[in-house]
Amino acid sequence: MYKYEKMLAEERLAMSKEGIKVLAQNKKARHDYFIEETYEAGVVLTGTEIKSIRRGRVNLKDGYAGIRNGEAWLYNVHISEYEQGNRYNHDPVRTRKLLLHRSEIYKLLGQTKMQGYSLVPLRLYLKGGFCKVEIGLAKGKKNYDKRESIKQRDAQREMQRALRDRNR
Repeated sequence: MYKYEKMLAEERLAMSKEGIKVLAQNKKARHDYFIEETYEAGVVLTGTEIKSIRRGRVNLKDGYAGIRNGEAWLYNVHISEYEQGNRYNHDPVRTRKLLLHRSEIYKLLGQTKMQGYSLVPLRLYLKGGFCKVEIGLAKGKKNYDKRESIKQRDAQREMQRALRDRNR
């Protein structure tokens, strides 16, 4: 039990002033989609899943969210098995329920019915001891939009580099 307490103490120190510790980010989502709105949702997890998440063993890259039967669900998010979980371990890519307000679910349902919109997980974090996921209402980018984003990012990087060299 001592190792777990020590890990929790280190986790509390690593948290920012808002009490948020980001464990996984989906950087590919911001490259592939225009993010219109973001929502914070709780995630229903088993015991071995939260232990694995606290160790940072999460991959959001291929994940997406959807609404089925009036409930929000998170699909294809890979949470690795917990090493000490033995027979009580979870399925790494199982479907997980998202905890959202009913009005948010209805709003998202209406918006995702529109052409080209989908729900994408952006980041997974701990807030006040609970695991939360930030999902974004996203519209897909075309290839020319992606190239434009890359050009802007490279230009910004060049400007930062020039300013840094000038200040030396």
